[in-house]
Amino acid sequence: MRVLVTGGTGYLGRAIVRALTLRGHEAVVFARHATRAGVPGRAIDGDVRDRHAVHDAMAIVDAVCHVAALVSVWRKDPREFDEVNIHGLEHVLAAARDRGLARIVYTSSFLARPPAGRTAPLVANDYQRTKAAALSVARDAASSGAPIVTLFPGVLFGSGIMSEGNLVGRMLADHIAGRLPGLIGADHIWSYAWVDAVADAHVTALERGAAGAEYQLGGDNLPQRRPFELLHEWRGTPLPRRIPTSIASALGLVLEAGARLTGRPSKLTRATVEIFRHDWPLDSARAMTDLDYRPLALADGLARMLPEVLGPPAMGQ
Repeated sequence: MRVLVTGGTGYLGRAIVRALTLRGHEAVVFARHATRAGVPGRAIDGDVRDRHAVHDAMAIVDAVCHVAALVSVWRKDPREFDEVNIHGLEHVLAAARDRGLARIVYTSSFLARPPAGRTAPLVANDYQRTKAAALSVARDAASSGAPIVTLFPGVLFGSGIMSEGNLVGRMLADHIAGRLPGLIGADHIWSYAWVDAVADAHVTALERGAAGAEYQLGGDNLPQRRPFELLHEWRGTPLPRRIPTSIASALGLVLEAGARLTGRPSKLTRATVEIFRHDWPLDSARAMTDLDYRPLALADGLARMLPEVLGPPAMGQ
């Protein structure tokens, strides 16, 4: 099967391209700088905001895996999130329909779902707002008969590039380098998802996922502090300080004001703090049954990734 992978140069996208290749499929990578990314498969430079480019790329494939998204804490113009996360999906769905593709796999976000204890998604920042809106678009398409499968990866961790998608790796690396001020919501639950297992589930969803189905791709549901506790146990690294949400919100307000003045992205916003106030567990049982999804324990995955992400331990550790 020849599969178009939008966002195939990102953290998860690259893993999906690798998984497709290992499973005997041909990946066609569609991204703004695909030809310079050095990923396997055929590369097409394009932007999901360009419906004509998306339509043309669909002409040479049998299925599409739509991973492309704008993942960011803040942008000066919030319409960028709408253009990529909502309209990009609409372009993919329209092109797939016109080209008669047999399968569409859409990568949503756990943040598009309600947190624990709530029945409706949060509308905190523009990323979350637009991913929740895009989920409604995907569900409407499924109700209309589109052969779409929607996946909800948890907090990804594993080896690979240090992009926005590699949250755990970046936070651990920042902590080691002294760049992480501390943890907001350290006791709240995340669902840690091994990136290669998530990628493999995408390929299985392309092959035999039930049309219209939704699958959660999580792992260990553990507090945000747990990776740092393991790092402390294994390497003696000090634990990060805990930042109270009241202080974090006040800091976010100041940083947002600075971002509006300078146009430079803020590293923290009040909306981000609101996300950290909640628990985000996932239940992967259906994916384990239907997609042979096999989560990797957080401790086992961290043991694999730490030498690459952080380098070998110092002598005596």
